[in-house]
Amino acid sequence: MSAPIVKLFTQPNYVWTDIRKEEEAHPCHYLAHLLLLAMIPAVCLFVGTTYVGWSLVENELVKLSTASALQLCVLLYVTIVVGVALMGLFIRWMSRTFDARPTVNQCIGFAAYTVTPYFLAGIAGLYPSRWLAIVVLGAASIYSTFLLFVGLPTFMHERKEQGLLNAACVWGVGLLVLVTLLVSMILLWFNVLTPEYLRTTVG
Repeated sequence: MSAPIVKLFTQPNYVWTDIRKEEEAHPCHYLAHLLLLAMIPAVCLFVGTTYVGWSLVENELVKLSTASALQLCVLLYVTIVVGVALMGLFIRWMSRTFDARPTVNQCIGFAAYTVTPYFLAGIAGLYPSRWLAIVVLGAASIYSTFLLFVGLPTFMHERKEQGLLNAACVWGVGLLVLVTLLVSMILLWFNVLTPEYLRTTVG
């Protein structure tokens, strides 16, 4: 785990200055962070849905076929990367309203680091469970929101009042983007790719 990731959880109030410097020195520094960590939810979900499975009724275990799970996880990975990029573009657009002038790369980088808790929450995909997913994703949402409101004023070199207003706008649009992309991905998977379920009796 790289130093910025550790500091996101141990020094969230100070890590954004370091991340901004890295992005200024290396404009695409965030790419490795985004492309590698976005694999965590996809890979863990693949393992969980093909090897562990889940149960909706007593004495029945449901899994996905390898092909269906692979389709789902590729779609999830692409959705995550596209979603982060869209959020970065929106942050860049919003920055003009608040007289900040970050680059597109810096904005996408900020979005990538802000959603890091979601990447790590993807580990829960190893054990598909509705209640586990709700708890883990809820915790990730709370911490990502905290990172957004703490980090945006520092990262964008904005006054605190401007940064908080900007962060509130970003949070609202981020929620809209997240819901829209995930619903579109699930509808595509269900209606176009037609997932194959493998059901077995247990006990």
